[in-house]
Amino acid sequence: MDDFKDSPTALVADVDCTTGGESLCSKMEIQGYPSIKYGDPAELKDYNGGRSYDDLKKFASENLGPTCGPGENLELCDAKTRAKIESFVAMSVEKLEGKIRKATTDYEVELPIMKKALAYANKGKSDL
Repeated sequence: MDDFKDSPTALVADVDCTTGGESLCSKMEIQGYPSIKYGDPAELKDYNGGRSYDDLKKFASENLGPTCGPGENLELCDAKTRAKIESFVAMSVEKLEGKIRKATTDYEVELPIMKKALAYANKGKSDL
């Protein structure tokens, strides 16, 4: 981990899910130990490769790097994504938080209800 200790863009961290790190592990949906996650902190992915230092370093050098996002990585985005990011960045924090709340509600509440309604509607058609 010392290879990355001064990196401005990479973080290698060790979290104990049985003590002080329980809330972080729960948030990141850690199911078993030891677990290795990688990627954007907002949407970490499971790593299932080799566990030696050389395996991990090879994976990192071949698969990890800057990704599309606001700030200095905006040039990595396609035009449609760049426009969307720029519109979000231009919003006030309050407006953006409100959009996030609405999208979360739509996904967690509205979508399951719509799926049930669709299944019900399709069931009625199959009875004809």
